[in-house]
Amino acid sequence: MKLKFLSAILIWLFIFQNVQAQDVKSSFLGLDKLMGENSFFDNHLTGFMLYDLDSQTVRYEKNSHLYFIPASTTKLFTFFGAMMVLTDSTTFLRFVPNGKNVTIWGTGDPSYKYPALPNPNIKAFLATYDTIKYSESNWKNDPFGFGWQWDDYYYSYAAEKSPIPLYGNLASSRNVNNKPVLTPNIFSVEYSDKSVRNVQRNWRNNQFYYNPRTYNGRDSKVPFMTSPEIFATLATKDWGIPVKLSDSKLPPDHYLLKGIPTKALYKEMLLESDNFIAEQLLLQISDQVFLELDSEKAIEYIKKTYLYDLPDDPQWVDGSGLSRHNLFTPRTMVALTEKIYRLFPDKELFSLLPTGGRTGTLKNNYSASIPYIMAKTGTISNNHSLVGYLKTKKNKIYAFAFMNNNYPYKATAVRTEMEKVLLYIRDNF
Repeated sequence: MKLKFLSAILIWLFIFQNVQAQDVKSSFLGLDKLMGENSFFDNHLTGFMLYDLDSQTVRYEKNSHLYFIPASTTKLFTFFGAMMVLTDSTTFLRFVPNGKNVTIWGTGDPSYKYPALPNPNIKAFLATYDTIKYSESNWKNDPFGFGWQWDDYYYSYAAEKSPIPLYGNLASSRNVNNKPVLTPNIFSVEYSDKSVRNVQRNWRNNQFYYNPRTYNGRDSKVPFMTSPEIFATLATKDWGIPVKLSDSKLPPDHYLLKGIPTKALYKEMLLESDNFIAEQLLLQISDQVFLELDSEKAIEYIKKTYLYDLPDDPQWVDGSGLSRHNLFTPRTMVALTEKIYRLFPDKELFSLLPTGGRTGTLKNNYSASIPYIMAKTGTISNNHSLVGYLKTKKNKIYAFAFMNNNYPYKATAVRTEMEKVLLYIRDNF
């Protein structure tokens, strides 16, 4: 009897494993038909990897070893680095008091007067002082990232970096009696004959202009040029205390003024793909580790300490992904998403990421009655990527990287075909 029972079990296991193997093969072949030879994704450079987070196995890959321009999926690197280095709240200032005077140094915290974020209570801190000395001796960066396109300078997604940003380093324009009025009001708007539909700024100075004949009257935001002098003027006006420039070095013995919850930065950066917050987070990492603001040093530190074991060395040059010098492979992106996945409970992690049909940059894409895509988007002209997590109908969670470069059509066409692939995975894996 025991022998017969054992034989039945073995036969059942053989049949089960054979059926399971056939299902795996069928799923693979179906996915290969959507992505392989003669498919839509055979007409441009596409890289893809699907990774089972439970079994830690690759279920499908296409060109996963090749380097791609990642665009805003670069923010996942910035997010991971910040999680490894920063605490639960930001450091807003480093300072040294001296009686009724105080000397301050910036840390890169972007939150003050930035509409999407809570505001640190700087005025309560400054209430006991008569004069503020502001030093940029710890600033080791340029206002623009390496490889940023120069003609993006007047778009809100390319605001300059600085030690203590005010207003997100953006001038906000609102329509008053069919004329734009700027905030902060140290800036004014001049008439121009240029064919522009809203407020723009000159390339090399803070002169803003508009054309009354073509003005569309919409609210808008335009980056202003940063400098120590501009900061001192803005801070004096806003804080109500004279701010004077200083060249004092940051001493080892100094105090910290804490800021806002770092989670607020992460959520805004990931959900809305906020380039400015991403760049300032890199500066905050550098401040925490080196007591100076240097994005390049922050990147090298994260790579050597927490990302040394990635499959392929990432060419990582900025925090936001604006630069086309960033180059990552799909398998490196998947390795990064696995590291991130191990840091959080699913619910908390997925709340930070855009969710298909529900939140952030995926609000209008990948809609389903039960959300199945929680991922970071990345788009610059002729390049579109999606990196994150997919939940199947069997409640399995997969990490994936779907990267497309150098396609000659609109991004909507690429997203439409990507959705077919991701729906197939949801239903068949």
